[in-house]
Amino acid sequence: MKLRIDKMLSNIGVGSRKEIKQFAKNGLIKINDVVVKDSSKIIDTDIDVVKYNGETMKYVQHIYLMMNKPQGVVSATEDNYDKTVIDLLYDEDSFYEPFPVGRLDKDTEGLLLITNDGQLAHDLLSPKKHVDKTYYVEAAEEVTEEDIKTFDKGILLTEENYTTLPAKLEVIESGYPSKCYVTIREGKFHQVKRMFIAINNEVTYLKRVSMGPIKLDDKLKVGEYRHLTEEELEILKNHTK
Repeated sequence: MKLRIDKMLSNIGVGSRKEIKQFAKNGLIKINDVVVKDSSKIIDTDIDVVKYNGETMKYVQHIYLMMNKPQGVVSATEDNYDKTVIDLLYDEDSFYEPFPVGRLDKDTEGLLLITNDGQLAHDLLSPKKHVDKTYYVEAAEEVTEEDIKTFDKGILLTEENYTTLPAKLEVIESGYPSKCYVTIREGKFHQVKRMFIAINNEVTYLKRVSMGPIKLDDKLKVGEYRHLTEEELEILKNHTK
């Protein structure tokens, strides 16, 4: 990407354009190991090596984060009452003004992707893409074979008079409570909980474990996050093509 030095450095939080102009005059900025005192100079971020105060600066346009969202935190960029997932980010990541891809209910845990890449977020949430989302569910009542068949046909959400797309219900442990995985291909409000209500059951614990090809890193403790690896990002982008 070609852009001005001051824009590049301000975009990654080095300082304001006015400050960067002064940094350049003070000889603190080098391009390919040559001091550059004109902060308006155009550089190519794919080719040129930019250093500020001796440290190599890498231009980042988009960030991609995987969070193990905790309960009690809302999937939003800001909220007047509750802590948001953005509040859990370090300053160097929140600087890029990322946002959650879709939402998890306040009392739901698990995988939440956070990015400032609007196109990828749109693709992941587009109904046309049908990106699978898998949840680990604990339900108060016993989940039966009949329930599995009902989920596979799609379930009528009476409030909207809407029948969901077929969903996969996989029982891990049947009993009271029942433990299972549910995979859906859309994201209606409180969908998984409402689907269980429709079969006269109740979700007592809900955790998203995957979205498309991306699975929640089991090393992430609740409330922790990390950047996606280049491999994960490539797989994710290919999945939404």
